[in-house]
Amino acid sequence: GEKEALSLLELNTRIRGALSRAFPETCWVRAEMSDVRVNTSSGHCYLEFVEKNVQTGQLVAKVRGSIWAKTFRMLKPYFEMETGQMFASGLKVLVKVSVEFHELYGLSLTVLDIDPAYTLGDMVRKRMEIIRQLQEEGVFTLNKELPFPLLPRRIAIITSPTAAGYEDFMNQLTRNKGGYPFYTKLFPALMQGERTEASVIAALDRIYQHQDLFDVVVIIRGGGATSDLNSFDSYLLAANCAQFPLPIITGIGHERDDTVVDLVAHTRMSRLPAMASGLLSRRQSVLENTELRLRNGITSKLSESGRFIQLTEQFIKMASPDYILKRGYSLALKDGKIIKHASDLRAGEELTTRFIDGEIKSIIKP
Repeated sequence: GEKEALSLLELNTRIRGALSRAFPETCWVRAEMSDVRVNTSSGHCYLEFVEKNVQTGQLVAKVRGSIWAKTFRMLKPYFEMETGQMFASGLKVLVKVSVEFHELYGLSLTVLDIDPAYTLGDMVRKRMEIIRQLQEEGVFTLNKELPFPLLPRRIAIITSPTAAGYEDFMNQLTRNKGGYPFYTKLFPALMQGERTEASVIAALDRIYQHQDLFDVVVIIRGGGATSDLNSFDSYLLAANCAQFPLPIITGIGHERDDTVVDLVAHTRMSRLPAMASGLLSRRQSVLENTELRLRNGITSKLSESGRFIQLTEQFIKMASPDYILKRGYSLALKDGKIIKHASDLRAGEELTTRFIDGEIKSIIKP
């Protein structure tokens, strides 16, 4: 006889019923988000949830997911505010879902809630693993150990040319209070999205080829609290920064914890011009102190030299014949030379005796 068979629709309807009975309520699921996209007209978010083998990184499970617009409007800003991360592919999440099966579209998970703490925990764990690896390789503090120039003048800048932070940085740099000239060169890079890591590393490579032309490298990230910072928690980028031969300064503007790149960089600050102003003030103070010391030293030296000249002048005056004659002494001369000893004279020789008011001649008797 003819075999009893189900139509595909009947089979899928049974599957739907079985799943509905097996998962009558919602459940929490751990997974990684992939292929996240938002329908601009409807506001619904569609994505895939995946799980990878920890050792090999190969996919072991995958299912479609949906977050309806009403839920997504609340869930996305909440998640991004709590984690400081964009709601995007590559993040590990803990989501509350209802299991749905549609006869035409198949299995999917409808997201109703999300726990940002799980994502934060995973991010912290990954960051700690990267930091530990860099420390074990002995490169974690290499950039910090580089000598920092007294006043860095030649600055290589890595950022997006359109970043608001870049324009602000340049304005403050050119308008520094000391009027000190800075020489900057922009090395454009993507600062958001999946290509950030490779783009920033490529910019570092370009600077490396001309490292003698620069004193420091500044990486300006810019953006708000929801910027995609995953790329700056990357091992590869952090390792490149840690081992770079020039001091690296990271420009932040974020209140959340430092990224791994911030941790390995020589200096983390939101404003290099502020540092420059501080350095200029210190240099000005040093110059003023030096000027004061020079002025005091010269004055002291001149005063000392003046006293020496006065004493020398007085000594010369006291040693002069005129000074001796004024005091009532006389000088005996023979042939124009002063006679010091009586034994130098002979009978019959002519002697000249000089007084303050003139001189007389006499003949020596035996």
